[in-house]
Amino acid sequence: MPVSSPRPYRGLLGLLAVPALLFALITWQVVADGPLVGVDERVSRALVHPDRFSEVLADLGNVQVAVPVLALALAGVAWRGRARGVDRWWLPPLAGAAAMVLVPALVAPLKEWTDRPGTPAVPPAVGYYPSGHTATALVAYGAATLLLLPLLRAPAVRRLLVAVCAVLVLGVSFGLVRRGYHWPLDVVASWCLGAVLLTGVRLVLGGSTRPLSRSTRRSSSGTPSSRTGPS
Repeated sequence: MPVSSPRPYRGLLGLLAVPALLFALITWQVVADGPLVGVDERVSRALVHPDRFSEVLADLGNVQVAVPVLALALAGVAWRGRARGVDRWWLPPLAGAAAMVLVPALVAPLKEWTDRPGTPAVPPAVGYYPSGHTATALVAYGAATLLLLPLLRAPAVRRLLVAVCAVLVLGVSFGLVRRGYHWPLDVVASWCLGAVLLTGVRLVLGGSTRPLSRSTRRSSSGTPSSRTGPS
């Protein structure tokens, strides 16, 4: 059987470079107190309006809320893959879990290194860059979506799942900025960081949203099926 084309992987790797470079640019501006920081502060002053609704939205990025959603998705995908005899059924849930573990592993030292103060809406403190709540929401809800998409056959249901994920992440992001918990650049930087981690998950999944199958099947020539996962 012909070897699958590496083009999807090259496309994903290309997409990986964009958020990584943007994250590096924003981090440099924050550390060097560059022009973007001044723009960021002006945008924040225009957007901040603390209220209960924005606080509720921001809370959707709490570890206690977002991580259990991902945990349920991990458990469901693992159970289904193992029950169907899928080869390396443990790899997709492992990739999702690893991405989530990397969030605090990356965000915590970045907060300490950048030492960015918070907005006037929060008590004086430092360590606000990047936004941990945004990264948690994006990776938890995003990874859960990537893992569940291959299990859904109806296009409408797949689109609904993606839409729900986007609404949750954007809601958390808006709530954090509106409430004044974070500067806008804190949130945008975490979008970039989360995009890098989710791209890694997608690469592990093989850059495909096709339904899971019994990948132990082989062709008549003895070549593993092209749906065995990443090459």
